[in-house]
Amino acid sequence: MVIQELKRSLRVEGRWLAALEDGSILRLSENEVADFALYPGRELTEEEGEALMAAIARSTLREKALNLLARKPQSRRELERKLAEWGSEPQEAEAICDRLEELGYLNDAAYAAQVVEHYSAKGFGERKLRDELYRRGVPRDLWEEALEQVGDSSQAIDDFVRRKLRGERPDRAALKRVSDALARRGYSWGEISQALSRYEVDLEEEA
Repeated sequence: MVIQELKRSLRVEGRWLAALEDGSILRLSENEVADFALYPGRELTEEEGEALMAAIARSTLREKALNLLARKPQSRRELERKLAEWGSEPQEAEAICDRLEELGYLNDAAYAAQVVEHYSAKGFGERKLRDELYRRGVPRDLWEEALEQVGDSSQAIDDFVRRKLRGERPDRAALKRVSDALARRGYSWGEISQALSRYEVDLEEEA
């Protein structure tokens, strides 16, 4: 492998372009240029060429992982799955995630808090929050700390019941529909029963 030409990219900061003798172009980071002492006319052995290509593949995966995290926060497990889809070996994915954690781009505790905040703000109950944390691969030892930020859900449940029943006295079928809807949103039967009782009390007071 011979580096015929080496120049900085005009489009991407920190990227270099290396033209090879076969006409192909390698996209390199500054670290790869320095680590492999690349320069125009540099001839790499077969072993050096393979090592360079492996380094480029790792850099590409890291860049894709960073771009993904910038668009949409991920848990470490989610990112490892995505890296595997992109062709990363498990050991390589682990090393990339370790590095991103060191740099602060990947943080399961902060991600857990974001997930809980997002779904609790939408009016979902604790069971739904736990389901989402599980689905997204957040380690269980981080769940309780994240869930501590959830306040009293009574108001959210009451608002939902009033919106669905519209101030009317419900029959058995209407109560079942509301109860089932709240259960799907992650609330316990105890919370649902208390909310329906509060609704009945409000109706009596209004009457």
